Amino acid sequence: MVYTRNRAKCSVFLVFVLFLIFLIENGVLCQSPVFACDIGKNPSLGSYGFCNSSMDIASRVNDLVQRLTLQEKIVNLVNKAGAVSRLGIPSYEWWSEALHGVSYVGPGTKFSSVVPGATSFPQVILTAASFNASLFQAIGKVVSTEARAMYNVGLAGLTFWSPNVNIFRDPRWGRGQETPGEDPLLSSKYGAGYVRGLQETDNYPNRLKVAACCKHYTAYDVDNWKGIDRYHFNAIVNQQDLDDTYNVPFKSCVIDGNVASVMCSYNQVNGKPTCADPDLLSGVIRGEWKLNGYIVSDCDSVDVLYSSQHYTKTPEEAAAISIKAGLDLDCGTFLSQHTEAAVEGGLVKVSDIDRAITNNFATLMRLGFFEGDPTKQPYGKLGPKDVCTPEHQELAREAARQGIVLLKNTAGSLPLSPKAIKSLAVIGPNANVTKTMIGNYEGTPCKYTTPLQGLTAVVPTLYSPGCANVACGTAQVDDAKKIAAQADATILIVGIDLSIEAESRDRVDLLLPGQQTLLINEVAEASKGPVILVIMSGGGFDITFAKSNTKITSILWVGYPGEAGGAAIADVIFGYFNPSGRLPMTWYPKEFAEKVNMTNMNMRPDPATGYPGRTYRFYTGETIYAFGDGLSYSSFNHRLVKAPTSVSVPLEVGHTCRTESCQSVQLVENHCQNLAFDVHLKVKNMGSMTGSHTVFLFSSPPNVHNSPKKHLLGFEKVHLTSQSEELVKFRVDVCKDLSVVDELGSRKVALGQHVLHVGNLKYDLSIMI
Repeated sequence: MVYTRNRAKCSVFLVFVLFLIFLIENGVLCQSPVFACDIGKNPSLGSYGFCNSSMDIASRVNDLVQRLTLQEKIVNLVNKAGAVSRLGIPSYEWWSEALHGVSYVGPGTKFSSVVPGATSFPQVILTAASFNASLFQAIGKVVSTEARAMYNVGLAGLTFWSPNVNIFRDPRWGRGQETPGEDPLLSSKYGAGYVRGLQETDNYPNRLKVAACCKHYTAYDVDNWKGIDRYHFNAIVNQQDLDDTYNVPFKSCVIDGNVASVMCSYNQVNGKPTCADPDLLSGVIRGEWKLNGYIVSDCDSVDVLYSSQHYTKTPEEAAAISIKAGLDLDCGTFLSQHTEAAVEGGLVKVSDIDRAITNNFATLMRLGFFEGDPTKQPYGKLGPKDVCTPEHQELAREAARQGIVLLKNTAGSLPLSPKAIKSLAVIGPNANVTKTMIGNYEGTPCKYTTPLQGLTAVVPTLYSPGCANVACGTAQVDDAKKIAAQADATILIVGIDLSIEAESRDRVDLLLPGQQTLLINEVAEASKGPVILVIMSGGGFDITFAKSNTKITSILWVGYPGEAGGAAIADVIFGYFNPSGRLPMTWYPKEFAEKVNMTNMNMRPDPATGYPGRTYRFYTGETIYAFGDGLSYSSFNHRLVKAPTSVSVPLEVGHTCRTESCQSVQLVENHCQNLAFDVHLKVKNMGSMTGSHTVFLFSSPPNVHNSPKKHLLGFEKVHLTSQSEELVKFRVDVCKDLSVVDELGSRKVALGQHVLHVGNLKYDLSIMI
C-alpha cells in the first residue's frame, strides 16, 4: 500500500517535471532570459560601444564587428545565429514567417498556451483581389503587432521572411496562391504596402517594428512540374522580361517599401544561381536599388548550388562565391560549415564576411535587439492580449469579403434573400473545410468559421460533401442531388487544396479534379432553385461548362479566404456585403496547359512558334476569365472629367530626335522633371445597393519595343452609396507610368499615340517631342 502511494507520488512528480520541460521548450517558462545589451542585469555591458543606444547604428555595428573572432563572425552568417556569451549576446533565430498572419512555419515562431493562435488573414492571392492598397498595409500592421506581442513573451522572432512577390506567370504554379497575382504594378503595390505595414514604427526613424523580406528573387515560379524541380531549374530570361516583369515588384519593395531584406531563390537565371550572382545581388539589389538591410538565401540554396546544381567543384568555393556575390545570411548551415576553410584557402576575405554580418547586425540594431529587455522598449507593452483581438479578427473577415470575386450572376440570382430561403443545400468537398481556407505558410488561427457554419448561421441548411476530398475519385451524387432537389437554393463549394497546389507541387492541367465536374452538373440539373458555384483555390480553372450552363446561375471565386472565410462567403451570398473583388490573374482554357511548356519564361508571344505569351499584358489567346474581371450587385458608370490630349517631352537642343524620326526617347532625368499630368474621373453607383468599386486606369502604348498590349497604370477603390458619385484622381508620371522597357532592358518613353482606358471609356493621348 505504501509502495503504491509512493509510486503515485512519483508519477505525479514525473508529470510535473515533464510539463515544466514542455513549458521551457516552448518559451513559456524561461530561466533568466538573456537579452543582448541588457545593461540593467549586467552593468559591465555598458562599456561596449555596440550597447550604447545614443551612438548611430553604423558606429555601433562597427564596434561589435571589431570585437568578434572569425569563428564568432561565421556563426552569424546563418539563420540559427550562435551566441557570443562573452559579449552577452544570445543566439538568434532569423527564420520566422508571416505571409498572411504570424505563421508556425520556420523555427523562430511557435504557439503555446500563452498565445495559442494568431489572426489568419486570407491567402495573399485573395487579399490582392481586393485591389485595396490601404488594406494591404492595414493587414501588415496587424500582423506586426501580433508578431511583436509574441516576441515579447518569447514565442517569435523579429525577422519575418514575407511577403512573396513573385509574378504569378503560369496558372499551374503551386505557389501562385502566395503571391499578389500576375500584374507587376499590383504586385508592387501589394509588396510595398504590406512591407510598410510590417515595418513602420510610430515616430521612431530608421527603426523597424519587425523586419520584412521580399522573396524569391528572381524569375522563380517553377516548383515541381513534370519532373523539373526548382533546385535544378535554369530560368532562361531575357533582359527585357527581367526588367519589365520579374524584377519590378522587388524593386518596389526596396525603393518604395524600404524593405529590410530580399531573399534569393533556388533556381538559376541564365546559368547562374541567383544566390551566387554578383550582378543580381551586389549589382542590382545593393547597388542600383540601395537596399538598407540584408540579403538572405532561400533555405539551403547555397548547399543546392553546390550539391544539386554542381555550380562549384568544392563546398568552400560555393561559400566564397555566394558571400562575394552579396549574400549576407544563409538559411541553413552551409556557410557555418565551410566559410572558415574558404578563408584559410584564400577564396574569400575576412572583409567580405565583415560586410555581410554588418548588414545583419544593422538590421537587428534597427529592431532594438541590442537594447536589452524588449518589454522596456517601444512596443514592449504588447502581449497575448493584443493577439486575436476582435478588431483583428473582424479585419480578417473584411479582407475576405473585399477579395471575393463574383464571376457570373444571372439576373435575380444573387444576393439570396435570407427571408425567402427556408432551406439551403450546401454541397461539395470544400463546403465544411477548416485548414484548407488558410492555404500555406499558415499559423494556428484564432478560430475557424467554415463555409457551412457561415451559411448555417443565416438560414437552415442541408449538407452533403459530394466527394470524400477534393481529388473526388468517386462523387457521391445521389445524396447531393436529393438535398438540392428539395432546397430553395443550392451552394456548391468545390476547388482544390494543398494536396493539389502547394510548394513543391505544381498542377499539370487546368480542370477541376476527379469527378467534381460530374458532381456540379448532376446537382445543377437536379436543383429546384438557383445554383451558386463557389470555387476555393489559388489558381484558376477552365470552367467553361459552368460558365455556359444556365442552371448554374452564379459563380464565385473565394481564393483561400482565411479563418473567417465561411462568414465572408455568407456575407456576400446573402447580400450583407456587395462584392467588389477583381481577378488578379488570367483564367486560361485547358488547352493552355496542354500546349504551353511551363518552363518557357518568355512573357511576350512568338507567332513563329505559336507561343501565346503570358498574362493579360501579352497573352494573345482565348481566356475563360480575364485579369480584372469581377461583378458587383451594383453597376458603376465612369465619366471623364479631366485629361490632356497630348504631352511634350522636353529635349535639349541638338538631341538627335529633333532632327530624326524616333520611336522612343531614353529616360534622362532632365527629360522627366515635372513631366506628369492628372486624370480625373467621375464614378457613379447606378445600383440600389451601397458598394465598393475598383477603378482601373490602363494604357495601351504604341507598338514599339514589343510593348505590352495594355498595362495597368493605377487603381483606386471607392466606396459609394446608391446613386452617389465621387471624383477619382490619378496622377500619371510619363516617365514612370507610360514608359516601356526596350529589348536591352532600358526604360524609354514611347512616342506616339497611347490609348488610356477605364472600363469601356477610352481616349487618345499623344506623346511627342
